[in-house]
This record gives sequence, structure tokens and C-alpha cells, in this order.
Amino acid sequence: MDTAFWGPGDRLYRNYHPKLNGRPCDATGQFLADGATPSPPPSKLRDDWTPYQNRVKFETAEFLYTRNQMSAGNINILLDLWAATLLKHNDKPPFADCRDLYKTTDSTPVGDVKWQSFKVQYTGEKPAHDVPPWMTKSHDVWYHDPHEVICNMLANSDYATEMDYWPYREFSADNDERQWQDFMSGDWAWNQADIISQDSDTAGSTFVPVILGSNKTTVSVATGANDYYLLYISISNIRNNVRRVHRNAVAIIDFLAMPKTTKEHAAHPKYRKYLWQMFHSSISKILENLRPGMTKPEVVHFGDGHYRCVIYGLGPYIADYEEQVLLACIVHSWCPRCMSHRKDLDAKLLCRNCDHTEALIEEVTSSDLWDEFGIIADLVPFSNDFPQGDIHELIAPDILHQSIKGTFKDHLVEWVGQYLHHVHSKKRAEKIQDNIDRRIAAIASFSGLRHFPQGQGFKQWTGDDSKVLMKVYLPTIKGYVPTDVVRTFRAFLELCYLIQRNIIESTLVRIQDALDRFHHYRKIFESTGVILTFSLPRQHSCSHYALLIQLFGAPNGLCSSITETKHIKAVKEPWRHSSRYHALGQMLVTNQHLDKLAASRIDFKSRGMLNGTSNEPNENTITLLPNRSITIQGDNKEGKIIDGPTLVQAHVQLAKMHHNEHSPSDVLLAHCPQFDGKIQVFNSAASTFYAPSDRSGIGGMHREHIRVCPLWRNEAPRYDCVFVNTDAGVEGMGGMDIARVICFFSLTFEAVLYPFGIIHVDSIYCAAHLIPIYGTHAIPQDLKYYDSYDAFRAFYVNKFADHHAFEITS
Repeated sequence: MDTAFWGPGDRLYRNYHPKLNGRPCDATGQFLADGATPSPPPSKLRDDWTPYQNRVKFETAEFLYTRNQMSAGNINILLDLWAATLLKHNDKPPFADCRDLYKTTDSTPVGDVKWQSFKVQYTGEKPAHDVPPWMTKSHDVWYHDPHEVICNMLANSDYATEMDYWPYREFSADNDERQWQDFMSGDWAWNQADIISQDSDTAGSTFVPVILGSNKTTVSVATGANDYYLLYISISNIRNNVRRVHRNAVAIIDFLAMPKTTKEHAAHPKYRKYLWQMFHSSISKILENLRPGMTKPEVVHFGDGHYRCVIYGLGPYIADYEEQVLLACIVHSWCPRCMSHRKDLDAKLLCRNCDHTEALIEEVTSSDLWDEFGIIADLVPFSNDFPQGDIHELIAPDILHQSIKGTFKDHLVEWVGQYLHHVHSKKRAEKIQDNIDRRIAAIASFSGLRHFPQGQGFKQWTGDDSKVLMKVYLPTIKGYVPTDVVRTFRAFLELCYLIQRNIIESTLVRIQDALDRFHHYRKIFESTGVILTFSLPRQHSCSHYALLIQLFGAPNGLCSSITETKHIKAVKEPWRHSSRYHALGQMLVTNQHLDKLAASRIDFKSRGMLNGTSNEPNENTITLLPNRSITIQGDNKEGKIIDGPTLVQAHVQLAKMHHNEHSPSDVLLAHCPQFDGKIQVFNSAASTFYAPSDRSGIGGMHREHIRVCPLWRNEAPRYDCVFVNTDAGVEGMGGMDIARVICFFSLTFEAVLYPFGIIHVDSIYCAAHLIPIYGTHAIPQDLKYYDSYDAFRAFYVNKFADHHAFEITS
């Protein structure tokens, strides 16, 4: 077993799998000596912009098509105007018209994975007369070859340093405590490598588990049947930070068929089973080119320049509960991972596995399978067609739908409303709910925190709505609900934050403690008559998180929020820019163009051709990192994603542009030391810190703004709060105070620049968010969120404002 230290300061060490250890080889599969350098890639000239001729032409195509998503008509207008300005110079724009742009992009030699299709149709028994229309109709399934897509991912030079080539187990060098982070640090990959390596022909190979995910999306409710059923793919070797920032590490490979039929036949059992089996058969067909590489290694070129022998395998499947029911071929309301009965899901029973399921199907009647085990006997999961394919084991945790939208929004928030109506009159309950809404609306601004002017009273909740409301909801219900309800929310919120961080063994203990407290305190809803049972699949899924973390690593890299974000760019936006007539074909072309442009950027970047800007000479191949400590003023509602390496744990810098300069004559000299220079006043500062569980860049860096504005958004002053370091020797909140910043200013005195914010800016750790202690009284209806810090005298420090605040205050 190979062991190596890992990370800054050798604080961690890794034990690597001894047999499937990702040894580099040549193009014929012959292993290279240790430390051998890769063969140089085929030489390409630094000025070879094929098919774009030059940088301006490429970046024009990328800007119009990817960033601006300009329509064909508007592209033609812009290019005509551009051409008119160049006539006097006897020159012309990069493209003649939109067709020239599309034709050029089509001819891109990289990133070209063509769309293919096959037809699916019912092939079972049909009645002699009155054959239902769905039995005779065929449906098209459009897909990318997943084998080609995965090979492109493995060859992507952007991932060269952000990819794990073999399974490992990671430990603290101080106390040998186990840590789980990226997928290959989990036990599942190690155990699969043990099984695969029993075949001596696989020794030295790289194990590539294939991550799949599927969900449905609606692009237009108003215009009728515009639903699309998407299948996504990624590979487990790519680290979580890359997958979360959507660096093309997740790809759409399939638009699954969505048959329609008459209302008369829609509820027929045969039709439903046809839909379910068609789903599994389609996925099996799409993945068939991967099957040979699951038992016999194949040589693949990687982004670091090396070749390696690769063994593929079915990895985790990302899906919400409805999809999990379909995948596991189980009855609704049962758990797809364990054998617990649907009426008592929290009973601790053994996990499901495909061998046990097959044995039950052989011995038990279909009706008993349905009633006693929740198994649908005549469905065959696609995973049965692949080596070591056990769909029950591959169901991934889904924080978005199980915890955030499921348990928090659909259960706990709803239960609070039901409790209020249960113990109060309808009028009193509605009055309390209105005041809770006013409390939510009165919460002060914070970087990345959406404001809810109407409280929680909006009709359609998105995942982002639920995420933000989770951060502020708890203090707003205190005083209106029993203490155990507050404790229920607190335990659940702590559980949600703990499972989204990088996990160590002691964190698993904290996760279990939070889960136990949640299960204990939620009984208040049962004892008060609000609900009758806690046998709820989405809540029950939380019981499996500790095991899934040990199997698959930190869940923040396997969440359906990753795939849902992907379909905005790949489905919703292309649909909006289509003619809406036979839109799918146009969307497929759009996605192919986007893939080619993205592949071209990677190619040009790898050759150092995109350094600097288009109007700068490009002679130096060294890319200098920008000054990531300086932020230009301006609002960024979500905070700033820093797309670079991990630089600092926490750092605060004043904005690049100052708001005003004051002469010394504006300040009473009696109150100041002798000073003849100028004072620069700033309206904001940027706090940059390591926050891998938040929306962050590839190195886990996140930036948020601390606002100090006399007039914010033309409404009112805004003066944010901050954590201030007061004792560096004490961890967490014990070594910090909370301060409200009234002014950021700097001055240069005796050739030394002093940045101040009442106290020195270096003593500020990051922004803090406070929520008033509302008590039991109603708050004024005209109280605005920007008056919150002035109207109240006692506050909670919001530990759930973001993951960084949670780390500080926990």
C-alpha cells in the first residue's frame, strides 16, 4: 500500500489502493517507469486558431453564442452595423452573418460528440381489438455516446490537477482521524477496486466510476406539453469542487422519451409499467458502449498528457425521491436503500441489495412483494445489465430534495402552519403567520442573502428560495411555537450544514447527534396532533447520510442542485432561443455548438493562446494570477466566486475604488494627530475566505462584500456587521466580537498605508449577520429591513447565514 502526505503543511496523509493505482502507460498499454514524463502532444502552432482564424473571431463567436446568446436576427444586425463601420478601412467583421458564425462553429475539430437516436416502442402482448394508441406509437430517444463524452472529460487539461486517479483513504497526520471529502476517498470506490483487482489483468488500471443523474424539467407551463426528461453524466474521479462550479464536469447525454396518451389509458397499470421499463431499457441501451470497458481495461488519454488503462464502473445515481422509486423498482413510500417497512421507515433494518431482491422475486408472489417488501416484481433495473451493478447501493444522497425542499419546506414549515391553526383560532393563526412574514421581511441585508419583502408568502418555491429561508426562519418563529419546535428546527439545520462540509470521523458523531436530537424533538408535532406519522421517505433518507458519506465522500459533490443548474444552460435557455416549433432539434444543435465552443476554449487555453486580452500582444506564456485581494465596488447578490487556488483562510481588503477624498480641513485637528495628507473613504470591503461548502471557485474560495453605504440602492443607509478578532488564541466565537461598521477609510502617514474601519481592517475576519430577538410582540407593519439594526437592541448571531458563519459559531 502506497502512503503519501497530502495538502499544505503535510497535515494529512493518504493510503492509496495498492492494485488499481492509475499507473501511466503508453498508447499501447505498456506501463511506464515511475516518474516518466508523458509523451509530448501533437504539435500545434501558437497561432493556429482553427477554425476561427484569430482570437477576435473565436471570442466574438463565444460572446455572441455562449455569453450573450444573441438571436440570429440580432447577430445579423450587429454584424451589418460592424461592417458599416469598417467600410472606410476596407475591412470586414469576423463573420459575414449568423450562418457564417454557425458554419464556422460546426467545423470545430474538438469537442465533437454527435447526437444519435434510436426508437422505443411497446413490444408486449396487445388486445385483439381496440388496441390502445400508446401500444403502436414509437418514440425517439436522442443521446450522446457516453463513452466519447467520458473520454473527453478524462482528456480535459482543465481537470489534470483536479482529478483522483485511484481510490485512497485520507487521515489526519496529527491524530490519524479519517477524513472524507471527494468521491475517491470513500469506501465504495475502494471496495469496488478490491473486487475488480481480483482479475490480474486490471492491475495498474485507473478505476473510473460513472456518475449518472436524471430529472424532468418544464420549460413553459403556459404553452402546454414542453417537458424534457434529461440524463446527465459525470465521472467520480473529478473532485467535488470542480463538479460544483460546473466546469463542464457534468454533461447532458440524453433526452429520454416522454410518451403521452389519452386520459382513458394514462392510469392503466400496463401503461405505467411500460413507461417504467422503457426508462430502464433506454438507459441500458445508451450505456452499452461502456460495458466492454467494465471488464477489460482500455487505454485512454488523460488531461495530464499521460495514457492510462481504464476500467469503467456504474457509480452513484443522483435523483430525487420520485426518480429513486423508479430506479429501484419499488413501490412509492418505501425506501430505495433499506428494507424498512413503509409504515415504520425509521426501524433499523438491513440495506437492500439486488441479490436479495432477486431471491425474493423467485420465492414470493407479486402481491406479497408489493405489500410486504415494496418491490415491483416485473420490472428490471438497467443496472442489472452491468457488472457489479446494484442500483440500491448506488442511490446517492440528495440534499436539495430530501433535506432542503423535502424535510424543511414540505414538512417542517408546513407543520408550523398546521400547528398554529391547530392550537389557535383561524383568525389568530393567520395573524401570527402574518407577523412571522413581517419578521422575515424585516431581516437586515447580508451578502448572498435574498430579501423576502412578503415573508414566506410566495406561491412557487424554488430550491434557492428554500435554501435562503432556511438561513433566517428559526428566529422568526420563536415565541409563537413551543420550545421543542424551535429545537427541532435547530437540530435539523445543524444536520444540513454538517453534511455539506468535508467530513472527519468526529463530524460523523456530530451528524448522528443532530439526527438523534431532530428525531427526539420532532415528536412535539405528533403529541400536539399536527401529524400522525414520521414514516416519511425524505425524512427517513437522513438516517442513511452517515453511511453514504463513508461510501461516497462528502454529499456536496453529489447533489441534484448540480444537475438542475446544468439544465438551465442546456435546456431552458436554448428552448427560449428556439422557434418553439420542433424545438428539440434546435436545442440539440445549440448544445452541440456550446460544447464545441467550450472545447475550443480549453484547447486554446492549454496552448497559452488566451493570456491577456484580445488587444494585447500575446508573447508571454506565463499567466499571472490577478490580485484576488482587491474588489471593485458594485453589488453582487450571490457573493463572488473566486475561480482560483486556495490562497487564504480569511482576509479583508478595502474596495479598489474609494468613495471620496477629504481634506484635513474637514476634520477637527484637536481630535487627530498631526497629519497633512488625505483620507480615503470606502463604501465597501471584500472578505475573501475558504468556504468549500458554499458556492465557491475551484479552490474553495468565496468572496462576500461588507457594505458601508450612506445610501444603499437609493433607499436608505446600510451599515453591515462583522466578526472582529479579539483573541487569536481562542478558536471560534470565543475569540471574536461582533461589530457594526460605520466607516471604512484609509490614509497614508509617513509613507505607510493604514486601512481602517474604526478598528484596523486586518482585525476583521468576515461579515456577520444578525437577526433581532423579536420576543412575543408583533412588529410594526411599516418596519423596513434597513431599519432592523437600529430598531432592536438584542440580536442573535445568525450561524446559518452561510457555511463560514456556521464553522465560526459552532
